[in-house]
Amino acid sequence: MYYDRPTDIPRFPIKFNPPFLILGLAAVFAATVLLPNQTSAFWPFSTNASATVNVSVSGAKTPALVAATNSDPNPDKGLGATIQTSGGRALLAYAGPSGTIADVAKPIPPDRISVYVVRSGDTLSDIAGMFNVSVNTIVWANNLKGANDVHPGDTLVILPVSGVERTVVKGDTLKSLAKRYDADALEIAQFNGLDLDDPLVIGSTLIIPGGEIAAPAPAPSYAAASTPEPYLGGGGPVQLGFYSHPVPGGRITQGLHGKNGIDIGAARGTPIHAAADGTVIIARGSGWNGGYGNYVVISHSNGSQTLYSHMRSVIVTAGQSVVSGQVIGYMGATGRVTGVHLHFEVRGAANPFRTCRTGSICQPE
Repeated sequence: MYYDRPTDIPRFPIKFNPPFLILGLAAVFAATVLLPNQTSAFWPFSTNASATVNVSVSGAKTPALVAATNSDPNPDKGLGATIQTSGGRALLAYAGPSGTIADVAKPIPPDRISVYVVRSGDTLSDIAGMFNVSVNTIVWANNLKGANDVHPGDTLVILPVSGVERTVVKGDTLKSLAKRYDADALEIAQFNGLDLDDPLVIGSTLIIPGGEIAAPAPAPSYAAASTPEPYLGGGGPVQLGFYSHPVPGGRITQGLHGKNGIDIGAARGTPIHAAADGTVIIARGSGWNGGYGNYVVISHSNGSQTLYSHMRSVIVTAGQSVVSGQVIGYMGATGRVTGVHLHFEVRGAANPFRTCRTGSICQPE
């Protein structure tokens, strides 16, 4: 439609509303006289004076919020921990903090297993430095293909590897060292970044993971709850009555060995129970895992950890709370084993089966 004259253009009536104008001017005036850090929020399409609300804002005297920063996100890095070795013989790598680098709050005792979630920018060398262990310790315990096989979000287990440090002499081979220290030639090769067929260099130093030397003489008495009981860096105070039997009716097939561990024999598929209330920090249902095979680690309220390895299957997950006696997996022969059994370790306390005779059906202290 076309319009011939301006007067033909439709017009819409505009009503002058004095109350609305007065309220608007009042709102502007109020905004100029309120306190410096106050302003007035007014809903302009309302004639209700109660629609005006005072709110706080940042002003010249109220600095904007800034993110908290820390020039050193890991002030406790190192924690004074070192690699403990005695005359080039027994070796124990100290564990670092549990969780990510920024979670460090206090030192972790040297026999505890730790978990680390890889962050963007992390290298395996950096992570090894945080925990004062070798790069090969992490590679070996996590079935990694090499030092570059880490990615943000990966969860790494940091084992305080026990074993033997050996300076290679004429005649040493991987097989002879494995036999001498009751270890595994392939494990030695993997841990030290060697091929099974590589000749050993005389004078070089090898770490034999899981290698064992003669156990120290046992303490004369276990009656006192505070009696320290180290075993290759494992053990600790006696905790009478704290742990229940992980395999009720199971038979002791090997006494203290490795990292304060004992072996319990039973039929394949026998349920394995948590020895005390706690939180699962590691649940590995596949892989070699440093010889442990399928295994679980539970952290307990008394500061100790219990480890259950060589399982056929694992039925709990990391972060899960468990109670004493709860089934966490089933007996198997995964990892470095010669038969079906449970390898049960206690880190941070005396093993409750330490006085049991091999071949006996024994109850924990």
